[in-house]
Amino acid sequence: MREPIGLALLAAVAAAVTVAAPSRKAEAAPKMKTPTTPKIQKLPFGKISNGEEMHLYVLQNRKGMKVSITNFGARVVSIVVPDRNGKFADVALGYDNAREYQQSTTYFGAIVGRYANRIANGRFTLDGVTYHLPINDGPNSLHGGKIGFDKLAWHAKILKDSRNPVLELTLVSPNGDQGYPGTLRVRVIYTLLPDNALRIEYHATTNKPTIINLTNHTYFNLDGAGNKTILPTVLMINADKYTPTDDTQIPTGKVVSVKGTPFNFLKPTAVGERIDEDNQQLKFAHGYDDNWVLNRDRKKGLALAARAYDPRSGRVLTVYATQPGLQFYTGNYLHDVQGSDGAIYHYRSAFTLETQHYPDSPNHPNFPSTVLNPGQVYRETTVFKFSVER
Repeated sequence: MREPIGLALLAAVAAAVTVAAPSRKAEAAPKMKTPTTPKIQKLPFGKISNGEEMHLYVLQNRKGMKVSITNFGARVVSIVVPDRNGKFADVALGYDNAREYQQSTTYFGAIVGRYANRIANGRFTLDGVTYHLPINDGPNSLHGGKIGFDKLAWHAKILKDSRNPVLELTLVSPNGDQGYPGTLRVRVIYTLLPDNALRIEYHATTNKPTIINLTNHTYFNLDGAGNKTILPTVLMINADKYTPTDDTQIPTGKVVSVKGTPFNFLKPTAVGERIDEDNQQLKFAHGYDDNWVLNRDRKKGLALAARAYDPRSGRVLTVYATQPGLQFYTGNYLHDVQGSDGAIYHYRSAFTLETQHYPDSPNHPNFPSTVLNPGQVYRETTVFKFSVER
């Protein structure tokens, strides 16, 4: 089931990016009969509470795949891809407008930061100084605090590219934002590739030592957003080890083998096969919500992280990443959430595959460092590639 990154993943399409006439959002489309021209549409997406107008950017490639992104939280709003019969559907959970995202606590599709995942007791020490962060998840700080990057308006720019639709989103997080030191300048670039892959590139610089851990928090249901369960999804995670946690989901600091545990996804396994086993880690999170230590074989650059296959639709999602960790979450706290186009998102009706550094790394010297110093450039890349099995 493991598959290398082919040259096709980064291949170019000889077509210009254009700005097309508006429509409300990317929606499921019938089977494509002829190739389309790669393009980007810029559409209104409603106002947030301060009256600022947000926008939706719809990226479309030659095969008809569409990815909608809003500058509010730099979020992926929808991903429209075909199934094994060529029928298009949205496989990402989302909302209809920016205000609904602002009022939500789900992190649907967001770029989360400064620090994705949890930091114990909202506290870390850097260069002898202890910093205190907002507490917003039990006793801990989660996804950057109460007003993380997911709740901010980013500056969006359509980049000129003769081959692919490309959208750049930038943000300046000032010194002291949510308690973090240093002024952080962040740039995220979304590129829709011709082989139905969405590439996300992260860049950041700082004027003072700080910590950073960015990820994308898209919720997927490969059978179609709004369908009731992701338990039949067959998952492979390219990881021999994971980081167990305490009952507040903070890592203990240990890195242990997945062998003989329900966390062993080296062999493709249905998500629902072991999710309700009598296992303390599963009980802590009410399902899967854990960090896997990816097998990178000392490789730099993109490496295979995970592969998810939906036997109902035939859709496949393959994830490549430069980061050392992967947080797999099974929608354990989704309880009849009303989403886009009137869809209702139920318990365990979506999963996330968040490529990132480990949770609470600043408080565990044995974990890969998340420190960014002046003069350094933070660079990470994730690729979500969609295909089908017949």
